[in-house]
Amino acid sequence: MASKRDYYEVLGIAKDVNPEDLKKAYRTLAMKYHPDRNNGDEVAAVHFKEAAEAYDVLSNPEKRARYDRYGHAGLEGMAMPDFGSGASIFDMFGDILGNIFGDRGRRGPQQGAGLVYTLEVTLSEAYRGCIKTISFPREEICGDCKGSGARPGSRPSQCRQCGGRGAVVMSQGFFRIQQTCPGCGGRGTIITELCGSCKGRSRVQIKRTLQVQVPAGVDNGDRQIPPMQGEGNPGEPGAPRGDLYFDVRVKEHQLFRREGDHLICQVPISFSQAALGGAVEVPTLDGPVQYELKAGHQSHERIHIPGKGMPNRRNGRRGDLVAFLLVETPRQLTKRQEELLRELAEIDKKNVSPERKSFFEKIRGLFTGDASEMGSEAKKT
Repeated sequence: MASKRDYYEVLGIAKDVNPEDLKKAYRTLAMKYHPDRNNGDEVAAVHFKEAAEAYDVLSNPEKRARYDRYGHAGLEGMAMPDFGSGASIFDMFGDILGNIFGDRGRRGPQQGAGLVYTLEVTLSEAYRGCIKTISFPREEICGDCKGSGARPGSRPSQCRQCGGRGAVVMSQGFFRIQQTCPGCGGRGTIITELCGSCKGRSRVQIKRTLQVQVPAGVDNGDRQIPPMQGEGNPGEPGAPRGDLYFDVRVKEHQLFRREGDHLICQVPISFSQAALGGAVEVPTLDGPVQYELKAGHQSHERIHIPGKGMPNRRNGRRGDLVAFLLVETPRQLTKRQEELLRELAEIDKKNVSPERKSFFEKIRGLFTGDASEMGSEAKKT
């Protein structure tokens, strides 16, 4: 799973961006990944929260200065809002988000943020199905401070900005809107002595290892692997953890290309095999199989081997293996091979096919100007 991305990269902006363009960039991403526009899409939800975190840091002069100088490490120890909760994001940036799809109120303790794991599998693993062992970072409630964020033995102080209420009233024209306090993130308190383990964030990051059952037939971007419930980040007090979702990526294969349920490959054959036919060996993901060629195959003609493609997840049937035949011209000949090909060339000169004769007659007509030798097309002109 990828580490935390650069905030400027997340928002797609330059480091010298001005506040107005910064807000526009965040608003664009907020519209794109807004939960009301991407109902049930956990990948979009992760991007939505990631963009909010980036905007919160870069729109705050103090946080931005520390981030520009030290990167993500420079933010450790600073009070950060809860970006794992979609509701807290709506409360923090209601002036931006509320105008897009309407205000959304807080609805009690929010479930933890879902995580998305990019699961890479080989084509063979996707063909048969497999069990993959994965490791990824996730958050846990800090064991030292029990989630308070304060140093054990100390107590948080009341937030001066909201007077301990956890909310502030904002004026927008004739309207007054109550929003989560940006100073304390809705907690009503400010941590003056930070916990040494979590640096006041109330959570620590750990490495989690799990086994995932990959069903046969998965494809790029598939959501066919069910989410693992309760394997995401922890929620607010009294709320469950988020879930772990999978974004499947099937690696390219050196021999096969996938088209839906079919597998495509190329099979080289010799000139004699193409002309005379016979058994050829065709690769499949189950191992090579014998295929009986008919005489007279041309280069780039294709053959189908049923049931050797990818399994269909809906009906269980497998697609076909489609092999394109490539007639190879030998680069080095033995003396006997050369003798036989020269003999064949002599035979070809004496027994020219009607199609070939017509072709040469047209070529001859181009140089002699004889319309009678150029076929019907030349006669019309």
